[in-house]
Amino acid sequence: MNKILKKERLSKDVYRMAIEAPAIARARAAGQFVIVMAEESSERIPLTIADADPDAGALTIIFQAVGASTRVLAAKEAGQSLAHVLGPLGRPTRIERRPGPVACVCGGIGAAPMYPIVQALKAAGNKVVVILGARNAELLILEDEMRGLADELVVVTDDGSRGRKALVTEPLKELCESAAPPSEAIAIGPPIMMKFCAATTKPYGVPTVASLNTIMVDGTGMCGGCRVTVDGKVRFVCVDGPEFDAHLVDWDSMLRRLGTYKEEEGHKCKLADAAAAALAKE
Repeated sequence: MNKILKKERLSKDVYRMAIEAPAIARARAAGQFVIVMAEESSERIPLTIADADPDAGALTIIFQAVGASTRVLAAKEAGQSLAHVLGPLGRPTRIERRPGPVACVCGGIGAAPMYPIVQALKAAGNKVVVILGARNAELLILEDEMRGLADELVVVTDDGSRGRKALVTEPLKELCESAAPPSEAIAIGPPIMMKFCAATTKPYGVPTVASLNTIMVDGTGMCGGCRVTVDGKVRFVCVDGPEFDAHLVDWDSMLRRLGTYKEEEGHKCKLADAAAAALAKE
């Protein structure tokens, strides 16, 4: 059991939790993730470690309550416990000092896994440009935290309610065409966003990494649910990733696989909503 030390709501359906997990907090590195089970009967949810405090023995997760399992997790409060937290899993982000700026492009909830990467890049002495995007102002998260770290922060929203009215690929292209193009780009967010970030940087020869968020069950490479095709070869996101060369990922295949359980998840969400409504009437 892992005690929830703190919980706060960051935006609509997006929550930040600090969880008691001393061994994971000491061992984790930027880019790694954990598998969380809210209850013994819950599904296993892969969530990137957004931050950690080794001295306090705590790690931070940020998640969006979009499915049945994340809604169960969101219903937990500080003082309660999670059934299981397993990790750290996955390969850490390759952190080294680059000759030019590093462009960190994040969309929506993708800001959460990007935050420790930006921390590590800055600690290594890099100039970091963060492009932070969301559909609207209400869905932006970690803007203040990113502003405190980045050498430059560009905020964009689809509807123009915060920052520039643009997609994240617009300032990314401008950066690639600038006098000081990025030595590397890192993209984390919705798969379609990462696909188009890769398409944006490829003509300019900017090495680009994407942190993939595929369907995952065990997180140890045994189930094969998270498989993706990279450079024509099958890879498993949980053990070979989660980060891959974005120019080599078969994005269309990945997008098709992500829709595999859409109908089942919709059904489970309806059941969860009905159960919550029944409890509210009691």
